[in-house]
Amino acid sequence: MNRAAIVLAMEPSRTEHVLPEAVLRRLDGIGRLLDAEPLQHFDDERAKLLLSEAEILITGWGAPYVGREVLALAPKLKLVVHAAGTVKGIVDACVFEAGIPVSHAAEANAVPVAEFTLAAIIFAGKHVFRFRDIYVGDRDRDRTHPMQREAIGNYRRTVGIIGASRIGRRVIDLLKPFQYKILLSDPTVDANQARIMGVHKVELDDLMRQSDIVSVHAPSLPSTYHMIDAAKLALMKDGATLINTARGALIDEHALLAVLKTGRIDAIIDVTDPEIPGPESAFYDLPNVFLTPHVAGAIGLERTRLGEMAADETERFIKGEPLLYRLTLESLENTA
Repeated sequence: MNRAAIVLAMEPSRTEHVLPEAVLRRLDGIGRLLDAEPLQHFDDERAKLLLSEAEILITGWGAPYVGREVLALAPKLKLVVHAAGTVKGIVDACVFEAGIPVSHAAEANAVPVAEFTLAAIIFAGKHVFRFRDIYVGDRDRDRTHPMQREAIGNYRRTVGIIGASRIGRRVIDLLKPFQYKILLSDPTVDANQARIMGVHKVELDDLMRQSDIVSVHAPSLPSTYHMIDAAKLALMKDGATLINTARGALIDEHALLAVLKTGRIDAIIDVTDPEIPGPESAFYDLPNVFLTPHVAGAIGLERTRLGEMAADETERFIKGEPLLYRLTLESLENTA
């Protein structure tokens, strides 16, 4: 019996640990891995040879664009599996229109983002970064001892989740063992669905007004561009924290920096717009900002989940089982 021919396409320098030896061996067992070295271009002779035989194409970060030219070079192609999150900018609509199933590993990438967010929420509730800065700066505890009497900590605090995305839902699940009041703002979720999720559905203004910690998990769409603007930020409590692990474009950063400079709120920011702020940006210098370089998603060993999920989907397809993470053009429009 012929085994399905599998071809890899991704940038090795960006996908270290996605396909370790164990995953490569597994792929070669459930199918026939034509070459363990991923393609980085589709226009050289090696690519043309591999694509002519490819039945399953596994892509990842840095993969070349899969469009009409690739379909012409890969007449046997039956499945595209993206061993990363969004396929926007990787897979053209013509692939879907050709009836070729497209799957992705966004669910695997959601795990570390949700874990990062949980840690950020807990640290924000205890004002850990402020304690750290003062303690390190003073080299004694004269100022940190009185701070412990403030109305801080995580007991019965209110956390607002903006967006019941796959990550937003994971964060909600991770928060359930704690004694938080969880608010949710998402126009696609009704009150009954919110009750089943164990959260209180509210309008965005109410969420911004009531929450001690606001965590953003909405997709970046034209309709959500700068959804957190100056008016929304003005509603936040003094001393509240805004967490963004979604997309920088969701927040009007000019307005955010203006309120952060007053010291009225704190922010934990993993994503910005542009992706790397200019060297003069106040994000780097403000003491009430904890800035990280887009590391909430899968990094290091966490990336192996992506490869394993891609291998799982490949195996399901070869066995004739339904794909768990198949995308449609319609669903793609509403994802980040």
